[in-house]
Amino acid sequence: MAKAIVVGGGIIGLSSAFYLNASGWDVTVIDRGDLEAGCSFGNAGYICPSHFVPLTTPDNVRAGIKWMFDSQSPFYIQPKLNWALLDWGWKFMRKATQKHVAAAAVPLRDIALLSMASYEEWLRMPDFDFYYEKKGMLEVFQTPSMLHHAEDTVKKSQALGLETELLSFEALQALEPNTRINALGAIWFKCDAHCAPYDLMYKLKTHLQKNGVQLKSNEDVLGFNRQKNNIKQIRTNKTVHEADLVIVATGSWSRELAQQLDINLPIMPGRGYSVTLNDPQYHFEHPIILSEGRVAVTPMQGATRFGGTMEITDTKTPPKMHRVQGILTSVKQFFPDIDIPMPKVEDVWYGYRPCSADGLPYIGRSKKYDNLIIATGHSMLGLSLGAGTGKLVGEIANGQASSMSIEAFAVDRLD
Repeated sequence: MAKAIVVGGGIIGLSSAFYLNASGWDVTVIDRGDLEAGCSFGNAGYICPSHFVPLTTPDNVRAGIKWMFDSQSPFYIQPKLNWALLDWGWKFMRKATQKHVAAAAVPLRDIALLSMASYEEWLRMPDFDFYYEKKGMLEVFQTPSMLHHAEDTVKKSQALGLETELLSFEALQALEPNTRINALGAIWFKCDAHCAPYDLMYKLKTHLQKNGVQLKSNEDVLGFNRQKNNIKQIRTNKTVHEADLVIVATGSWSRELAQQLDINLPIMPGRGYSVTLNDPQYHFEHPIILSEGRVAVTPMQGATRFGGTMEITDTKTPPKMHRVQGILTSVKQFFPDIDIPMPKVEDVWYGYRPCSADGLPYIGRSKKYDNLIIATGHSMLGLSLGAGTGKLVGEIANGQASSMSIEAFAVDRLD
């Protein structure tokens, strides 16, 4: 049986392991952490075809400059004289065009729909009953400028075949009757779903282990033994793994790992924060995005998670709790009856999303190695695109026709 080593135990790595295992590969997953943390656990849980706009946009370039000196801003790029950041930033600026935004819409829609269908297939399996609801998502706005943006977004969503509706304030409040809302209206993306990430990840790991996949935690990759155009072995701090196929799905650490293979992947970590309240006094019927504050609100199995910020930094920079305060301030501005005290540092989750320079994931084979597949760079959409990415990885590994065009996700597209 051919041996596949998946480096990275987040949703992308485990989804890849799922489809490789199902198609007959002997699969081992190795992860630098304990397989109990990371963005796959602390994110908002959205499975969202509505997110067809990449991170790399002209608006985000302008916002990055505007918010550079705001300690509570939702989008921030930490300036540093660092080659990786300079390379990423230059490519980000070059790709931040309306032409790129338009070109990204269809591939982002298609992989999100593929992913949603894959998650729903998992739900039909007898041992895979994770928490999942398809009630849509509300994107709530407060200002006339965001109303104009919402009208444009609804037109574009409907043109892409996504079920979307623009709501008045009265219609919005009727959908969320339990909490007073300060808003003009909302977009209702009926095409979206959400889950509880920790429940999904637990059920996925359990399923993989039952089906013979080996999960190795706290194992750092130290190097690769190569022979011509093939990776033969992966050396870690614990052992040496023989490999017929290698999948790099290491999220925000993918650039450093790829460098060991002489591959340049323009990726920077984008740190996000979340606070989860169990048994809150209020109840939300739908997942919600607060447009002006860029905050996500998700009901999850009786709990509510508030998350946000995109802080482009490195993984060694200490967390900044004033950004958490920014999240809670936005919540209060939209929901005036909700008071959330600033939590203790140990009660705040933070993690790093792998942000590619053009806002699209890298999914595909490397030209340098015959047995290497890269699957990373999903920015804020790792969970949303996770199962679909895993399915594509399985198809690539087995030489099958892909379920969708993956040309937009080519690993070397920014060279």
